[in-house]
Amino acid sequence: MENINELIIPAARLGEVEVIKELISRGVDLNHRDDKGYTPLIIACYNNQPEAAKILIDAGAAIDAADFGGNTALMGASFKGYTPIAKLLIENGASLNLQHGNGGTALMFAAMFGRNDVLRLLLEHGADPTLADKTGKRAVELAALQGNEVGIEMLQAHIEDT
Repeated sequence: MENINELIIPAARLGEVEVIKELISRGVDLNHRDDKGYTPLIIACYNNQPEAAKILIDAGAAIDAADFGGNTALMGASFKGYTPIAKLLIENGASLNLQHGNGGTALMFAAMFGRNDVLRLLLEHGADPTLADKTGKRAVELAALQGNEVGIEMLQAHIEDT
């Protein structure tokens, strides 16, 4: 069964929907990990493959699985600014406030990299802007370090509401 499991990661990376469906029908491990700890869902999300991500989620892939650095699919979508994928993950129950090995969250990634559509989406669904990473920085400080004025305004408005 190991050989079939090795096929799911590249299929997810490339968004090969028919291959993914066939592998699922053959009993592939939906949470198989590559040498970095990436699952097929993480890979699909990191590579902007929303249809592949939806198929994997619908088939039962672990939505909050993390790679060996603690990064989840939602963190990857937030880092890259893939709003439709972030929305798909949130609608399917992705945890908004998980922190990776250094304490970063999806919200922090969106703020730091100016992914303000994702930032807005995360805030609308309840992401916590008061969480701090291991250096003590919250999303608003990370946005400020990068000059993300729009992000700063959104985050400050949510911090004041909490």
